[in-house]
Amino acid sequence: MDNQRLESLDWQSILNQDAILAVIIRNGKPIESSSHEDIYLSLLSSIINQQLSTKVARVIKERFLQLFPENYPAPELVLNHPEEVMKGVGLSFQKLNYIKNVAAFAQAGQLSFRLLNTLDDEALIKHLTQIKGVGRWTAEMILMFTLGRPDIFPTDDLGIQNAMKKHYGLTSTGKALVSDMAEIAQHWRPYRTIASRYLWRSLDIF
Repeated sequence: MDNQRLESLDWQSILNQDAILAVIIRNGKPIESSSHEDIYLSLLSSIINQQLSTKVARVIKERFLQLFPENYPAPELVLNHPEEVMKGVGLSFQKLNYIKNVAAFAQAGQLSFRLLNTLDDEALIKHLTQIKGVGRWTAEMILMFTLGRPDIFPTDDLGIQNAMKKHYGLTSTGKALVSDMAEIAQHWRPYRTIASRYLWRSLDIF
């Protein structure tokens, strides 16, 4: 969501309550929308990206996509493609299994945008985390970036934790840290996704 659209939201009242976030947003680059309807492909990308640098993940993803017609890994093709060939692009055995789990879920009609977009945030997270290999954090990223849900706050994300420690002077750890973060973020409702994206970006500019 860019700054022009931010101005159209009831955003100023939130910034008036949080001077720290106001500075972060004022110094940050505009946030652009990345939403689209292909939840299936986003989940595959998320699994490939797990525990890898951006550069390595991009190479593996490109090689993986090239295995399929028009560079699109349709669920039925993934489920029937030789495992050794898919592992050959750099996928671990575990990630390959997770990818096949996502493909099977999609083939069963469980990743339809029309279906999932009717669910509220928590119901959608619960639905996606039925897939072995998809945890809450991954589901939250899908809601934030693929579906553009405006009020997601990923308290377990290390980047968000580091940004809030840095800017808000938080020194707590574990559950106490999550509680402190959640209390601060209450002021950002119903735009916690936007605030979180500015917090991530702030780590590069402050």
